[in-house]
Amino acid sequence: MSPAGGEVGIGYLYDSFKTHTLFYGLVGSAEFRSISYWMFETQAGCSGARYIECVVDDKLILITLLVKLGVAASVSSALARSRTFQRLLFAEHRSPRQTLGLLAFFLVPLTLGVWVRLNVPNFQAADISFETVILLGLILGPGWAMLSALVLAFPAEIRHEYLSAPFLCAVGLISGVFGAWVEKDEVWSFTPFVDLSIYRWVRRNLRKPKFDRQILLLVLITGMEMVHVWLSSEYPHRLFALDSDSNLLQVLEWVCAPMVVGIMLKVWNALQVELKLEEQKRLVLEARLDALQRQINPHFLFNTLNSIASLVRFRPDLAREMIVKLANLLRGLLRDHGTYVRLREELSFTDDYLDIEVVRFGTEKLRVVKELDERTLDVLVPSILLQPLIENSIKHGLEPRIHGGTITIRSRVQGDSIVVEVEDDGVGIVLNPPSALERRGAGIGMKNVRERLEVLYGNRARFTVVSRPGRGTLVSIELPADMPEWNGQNGVESRAQTSARASSDS
Repeated sequence: MSPAGGEVGIGYLYDSFKTHTLFYGLVGSAEFRSISYWMFETQAGCSGARYIECVVDDKLILITLLVKLGVAASVSSALARSRTFQRLLFAEHRSPRQTLGLLAFFLVPLTLGVWVRLNVPNFQAADISFETVILLGLILGPGWAMLSALVLAFPAEIRHEYLSAPFLCAVGLISGVFGAWVEKDEVWSFTPFVDLSIYRWVRRNLRKPKFDRQILLLVLITGMEMVHVWLSSEYPHRLFALDSDSNLLQVLEWVCAPMVVGIMLKVWNALQVELKLEEQKRLVLEARLDALQRQINPHFLFNTLNSIASLVRFRPDLAREMIVKLANLLRGLLRDHGTYVRLREELSFTDDYLDIEVVRFGTEKLRVVKELDERTLDVLVPSILLQPLIENSIKHGLEPRIHGGTITIRSRVQGDSIVVEVEDDGVGIVLNPPSALERRGAGIGMKNVRERLEVLYGNRARFTVVSRPGRGTLVSIELPADMPEWNGQNGVESRAQTSARASSDS
């Protein structure tokens, strides 16, 4: 309020003070930086757009970058607590209504953050609209990302930052196209630790050169941030971005954007892994119960005990051997399994089952052939993987044949993966008309195996069934061979631990 009773705007005060030598020297010094933003106000006798010059030093910019990382971590952690958000975010397929519901989780708090940046001085860290549009483009695609860009840019457009909407729409389009080009696993595994990512990329490409899309994503986000800062410096009142005369701070600003994106993806990816582990435990339990239910059924026990009874008088040694193998099979099904076992341990478990079936059917009706690569025997595979497939081959492939047949178990190394196959020369899968076919297993046991592979490996595992009616069926499983060497506490039982547990059970 002036002595004459009229109102004096802040812009007029700034213009007056700027003529003072001391103040002008302070604003122009290298230690301080001015960040401009527009304020539109209408006064009596005066209307128009004005802006306030906020003098901010480089330390405040550095603090703003650190707070921005904290805002990203806080928002992502808060959203991750919602079960509805989890279900919508990790859904493989979403309806338009579900996608709009997911966007609401993002846009409501983050649009509020843009409004806070415009109305609260020196709180620019609340605005992470640039990084949010990149995230939505990678996860949802270009169309939804551009729609989100328009919503996030709305408060800025009202304050005359007219380049916000077109720039964010362009960012959403580029990010969406990139997200549609790469696998979703590559998006979720993007890391905010830039130095480790580059180190891992250099180490991996020195051994086996290949194109790394994660490094390309890092370069893409950094490049868009550089364009963002450049446009803001060229049009300071039309697009907001932190900017500094310090070269070090400029680099930190460029790196901050992929760090924000990486932090949010890392938080949600950790949640996704946790949910997958819970689903994996449930499927492992179902697999064990399913195997127990199918193997320890009255029909199986009746036939096995009848076979043992017929051998007691004439071949007591073989009868005793069958009893031991039946006990081993029941013990293996009843004890707690880890998630992964070595292939040699899985084969040892199936040997007891096959030996019982050979005695039941006779050596002339059921023959077993193994073609195993020694390099694959110590690779980790899901527990109770082969037994359901072997049982399916015997029950549906060989049992209907009068003369029985042969089951062949193979394993081999194929590039960075191992391939495990179970093949029979039985009746095959009969369809009308008869033809060669390739389809996913439809039986309970095979369906369970397929679902467990999808949970444990995602798209890195392949499960195929190839059958020719009258000539047999081939079940092929391709698994990555780079699984971690876990110990017994993390889901893998060593042979020593298995032996110790078996002896304690005895």
